[in-house]
Amino acid sequence: MNAVMSIQPGKLTRLPARRGVAIRLKQGQSIKLINTHGKQVVDTWAFNPADLAEAMSMEHSRAFWLKLNPSEGDSFLTNKRQKILTLTEDTTPGVHDTLVAACDPTRYVQLGVVGHHDSCNENLFLALENLGLKVHETPSPLNLFMNVPVHQDGCIEFAAPVSEPGQYVCLKAEMDAIVVLSACPQDITAVNGMQPQDVHYSVN
Repeated sequence: MNAVMSIQPGKLTRLPARRGVAIRLKQGQSIKLINTHGKQVVDTWAFNPADLAEAMSMEHSRAFWLKLNPSEGDSFLTNKRQKILTLTEDTTPGVHDTLVAACDPTRYVQLGVVGHHDSCNENLFLALENLGLKVHETPSPLNLFMNVPVHQDGCIEFAAPVSEPGQYVCLKAEMDAIVVLSACPQDITAVNGMQPQDVHYSVN
């Protein structure tokens, strides 16, 4: 079941495999996201609680950085070009993805899945619903720990994460924000090493 959390500062909380959570952050607070088993992708969104139409935007962020992948110190912009989160610490090799849309029911049909399959898109809507909130579309997520190599010929590949157990990232809120995390349920491609697993996080 997806959850909404009012979190005790510093408390380590488990996010189960295939599930999502919505977390309210005040400006200046940080969330630490630990890749507990090393190979789990976490789709990540951030919204302005005063206006949910304003959300963290990978398109605007890439133009701000002039690169595909964020590094420590880089801030993520909203679709109104305001800073919303900053990557303050990253103990992984720094391989994350800003290109690929969240998995959704249609994507799993295209991959040959018959019947229901959990998805990051559904996790986003369910997590916000638990806060009594609703968005009308799914922004392109920050896919933390996801390894999508861009080859010289311009092609991309879905590869297993290169992070190791216990490595983590820290994201600082530059404004009040609602952050949604989804422990990606993808088990058809290699992005989670074919085995979705839990992760842990804390808020400070």
